[in-house]
Amino acid sequence: MTMNVPELIVALDVGSLHEAETLLVALKDTVRFYKVGLRLFTAHGKRAVDLVRRHGGEVFLDLKLHDIPQTVEHAVEEVRRLGAYSLSLHLSGGAAMLEAAAAVHPRPKLWGVSVLTSLGPEDLHALHPRASVEPMVLRLAKLGAAHGMDGTICSGREVPALRKALGEEACFITPGIRPAEAELHDQKRSITPTQAARLGIRYAVVGRPIAKAESPLRAAQDMVSEMLAAGPL
Repeated sequence: MTMNVPELIVALDVGSLHEAETLLVALKDTVRFYKVGLRLFTAHGKRAVDLVRRHGGEVFLDLKLHDIPQTVEHAVEEVRRLGAYSLSLHLSGGAAMLEAAAAVHPRPKLWGVSVLTSLGPEDLHALHPRASVEPMVLRLAKLGAAHGMDGTICSGREVPALRKALGEEACFITPGIRPAEAELHDQKRSITPTQAARLGIRYAVVGRPIAKAESPLRAAQDMVSEMLAAGPL
């Protein structure tokens, strides 16, 4: 497998447009992609997307859609009108929902959420007593690949098995990227930037280690440098 450096997606998990713009200005020459999630989008909606695009960034709209097929189809159409680069959906919404989303044309990239990286085995057992993380991620990722998804959102820990099942061209979007010395916060299945590069992850989603750093620019540059320096496994 040829190792490509992951594209950094910085999560704008802040409450105000001013805070978001401060990060956009600081990171403009280093970061192209930004995640607009539930907090910023519910507070500011289209203005949050427009802000990122005005500063030359691409938007990953992380809304994790999960609803009946027609509702999700209409939502994808609206996200296309917003101009977002990509959108997240829960793969557990099922084949009909995924197909309805994928049928929208033109449309943003659709990235399917498998099992949230904040969940561990004990969390899954509370929902499904016999469930374990990796087999569930694999089943959901296969479902997404079969029904039009452009990428799978998963922990880096599941990537080797998924790549074997889905092929070398599969696209993986991985949250929970943390420098080795960083706090894990609510991430239970995290990996380092070096591991992300060696695993061939396409997009590395990073929030607090950059947004809350004393110098967000330096933190982002350090992560990019670490991924560039990563050698083969």
